[in-house]
Amino acid sequence: QVQLVESGGGLVQPGGSLRLSCAASGLTLSAYAMGWFRQAPGKEREFVAAISRSTSITSYADSVKGRFAISRNNAKNTVYLQMNSLKPEDTAVYYCASSMSVASLKTKQVDAWGQGTQVTVSS
Repeated sequence: QVQLVESGGGLVQPGGSLRLSCAASGLTLSAYAMGWFRQAPGKEREFVAAISRSTSITSYADSVKGRFAISRNNAKNTVYLQMNSLKPEDTAVYYCASSMSVASLKTKQVDAWGQGTQVTVSS
């Protein structure tokens, strides 16, 4: 049974940083592209970032380019999202997801979702 468990969310002031982690079990992480999505209240879930199986390809939503960085440690079966220069509009529940490719993730063709972790950016 595939499980993706996010952690690292919380309350942070504008301009601050957080690092989210996604621990995977029940699958071999190196066989999957991995991504992060977010969903704010009243809005659709949106793509944030993705990384290929080999880490050679990354992709970001325009709204987070230059501020967020996705990475993975296949030996630890963990994916990370480093979030810097956070803004109030980054407030959302952040979800980890697995898929076959970065392109699939960008079109929300997801094999498995995590349960989400809340990120709140507020002074």
